[in-house]
Amino acid sequence: MMNLNSSIWELAESYLAGSMAADEKKLLSEKLESDTDFAEEFSECVDLLKSVTNSGKLHNFRNMIGEIHKDQSVKPARKLMNKIIALPPLFWRTTAVAACVALITSSITYWSITPSIKKNDSQYNKISREVEHIKTGLKNNTADIESIKKSANTQPVQPASQAKFTGTGFALTNDGYFVTAWHVVNQGNFDSVYIQNNEGLYYKAVLVSHDDKADIAIMKVDKKNFRFGKSDLPYTIAKSKALLGARIFTIGYPNNDEVYAEGYISSRNGFEGDNLQYTLDLPAAHGQSGSPVVDAKGNIIGILTAVGSPGEANTYAVSTTALYDLIKESPAIAKVHQHRNNRLSWLGREQQIEKMEDYTFSVKVYKK
Repeated sequence: MMNLNSSIWELAESYLAGSMAADEKKLLSEKLESDTDFAEEFSECVDLLKSVTNSGKLHNFRNMIGEIHKDQSVKPARKLMNKIIALPPLFWRTTAVAACVALITSSITYWSITPSIKKNDSQYNKISREVEHIKTGLKNNTADIESIKKSANTQPVQPASQAKFTGTGFALTNDGYFVTAWHVVNQGNFDSVYIQNNEGLYYKAVLVSHDDKADIAIMKVDKKNFRFGKSDLPYTIAKSKALLGARIFTIGYPNNDEVYAEGYISSRNGFEGDNLQYTLDLPAAHGQSGSPVVDAKGNIIGILTAVGSPGEANTYAVSTTALYDLIKESPAIAKVHQHRNNRLSWLGREQQIEKMEDYTFSVKVYKK
């Protein structure tokens, strides 16, 4: 039986050689799906070994590095991307292989006599880029590489700077379209907009359409094959305004933590009699703009946009009828499939919130 604690390079060679039994391949596949760090390292190993195998130079470099390694000592570990990785002797061979692919023949001698563990992070990144460039030029044996890549779900990277503005958003469709308040993202010279989901993962988003008067923006996650959750949206979006006195609740992100609040509709019109809005008796704070306003049956009936002045208890939300008007007027999303099945109707409040957590998130705006 295969031991997944063995050298990752040995696993990669066994995989490429086709010497793994069916049960071993199953174990490897499960490991790739559950451990993203392992999946990334494994994918890189396979890429390196395949590239050099295709060039016919792997055997020669094994002999070369074997001779060099006799005269060099290897440190036990090095720090890479805030993670300690043990370096087995096989690492010498792999480093030489990558150097060969990246620098062809003129740099072979240089990389052979320079201990790989002394390379700094910028050199490591350069090697990775070169290998990626050569790999894209190879037209053979790409099926296995693509299969491994699909198994390795790379965690999105958090933006380096601090967000200048934050709000809340909720999914319009499961494939990346979402809604927030226009004033959250309408920040002039902003650099980028990201969402951060309830697992702490970041995804970049782009503007699709907006309504300045209604204070609604429709955006889309800028990632191929993105999904908010494993199933369709659990809620539906109301096409007509709710009645006065209807009990409602909301989920928002005034900080990094999810916050729940409940209340009722105190007026079917909003600020200064605006009939696109509701007036709510509902506690809300900065950062909750764009939060969904949900009725007792799990229908989203509005989007939080503003709170009253100090001393005023009112909160204002734009009705989802304005959202439907925006969808109809936007060619890019006019034909977007709207989910019609509400799975929250008969659930208790705790279960309703739990079902919605994958589809509500923080919206963060970064300015230059």
